[in-house]
Amino acid sequence: MDRQHFAQFAAYNRWANARLYQVALALPDEAYRRNIGVFFGSLHGTLNHLLVADRIWLKRLTGEGDAPSRLDTILFEDRSELAQARAAEDDRIVRTIDCTDDAALSGFVEYATTSGAPHRQLRSDILRHVFNHQTHHRGQAHACLSILTGAEPPTLDLLAFQRGTPAPDLAALAAGGG
Repeated sequence: MDRQHFAQFAAYNRWANARLYQVALALPDEAYRRNIGVFFGSLHGTLNHLLVADRIWLKRLTGEGDAPSRLDTILFEDRSELAQARAAEDDRIVRTIDCTDDAALSGFVEYATTSGAPHRQLRSDILRHVFNHQTHHRGQAHACLSILTGAEPPTLDLLAFQRGTPAPDLAALAAGGG
């Protein structure tokens, strides 16, 4: 897989998160925080987990940024702050991929797991995991929205992204401007 594939996944990731957050930001607070039995309990817990995992992996890949030590860390109680951080992290993912060439994708990254165990893995395999992980938990968040709203949430299909379905500007949404 070459850099262009990862660049598409990074752009798709930003697009899908914006579409998901558009609905999440409009929910009543009780619904947004309600434990509905998904792995991280609520939509709030799931969205925080996605940001936590991205920060952990980007710290491992770039050596920059903060990396929480627990996967269930709640980074932001305020969902507007969470959305602003999500938008910034999505931009960071895009920039990271933009600065990664094909040769770097075939290189190894040495890191410690959250339990402290040393590990060595291909950069391309790490990136495959990052984007697959996003899709997995975004699917859980999408199911949360179906349950909480009783309506069909916006499509997050890669094909919809590829076909040019619009997404809001998440940073503007989080700031109350969108």
